[in-house]
Amino acid sequence: MKTLRKVLLASALCLLWGGHASADTPQKQAHAEKAAQGHRIDRSGKTRKGKASFYGRRFHGKKMANGEIMKPDSNAAASKTLPVGTVAKVTNLENNKSEVVVVKDRGPYVDGRIIDVTPKTADKLDMKEEGVAPVAVTPLKLPPKPEAESAPPDKAK
Repeated sequence: MKTLRKVLLASALCLLWGGHASADTPQKQAHAEKAAQGHRIDRSGKTRKGKASFYGRRFHGKKMANGEIMKPDSNAAASKTLPVGTVAKVTNLENNKSEVVVVKDRGPYVDGRIIDVTPKTADKLDMKEEGVAPVAVTPLKLPPKPEAESAPPDKAK
């Protein structure tokens, strides 16, 4: 029951701060991994529609899933389903403004949201005032498949 309360509190804080769960402690890392369960990595290259939000201030300077530090003036993004390293075009469907981002992190962990962008990208997409915007996310370049993902299962046993 305490864990459920913590998850609900974290989700509520995410809504207020416009960000996603940070993974800077082992407990938070475990939460981020648990929250990502059930989300398959999407290598189809298909455009997906949903809502975008942007990283809140508390994530500035924090380590992202790829090991880099989140810089608010970068073009980094977080996705639950696109492979880390994906280059994608994010289009704000309310004003047709687009920006190219690189998926470097996991999240957002709020239902209905498909991508988190940096404050700089949010400014360029003209979504910062509202905090959330309907978007289309189109993968432009997918990273190569990791060896473990592309290798056939071992049937020798």
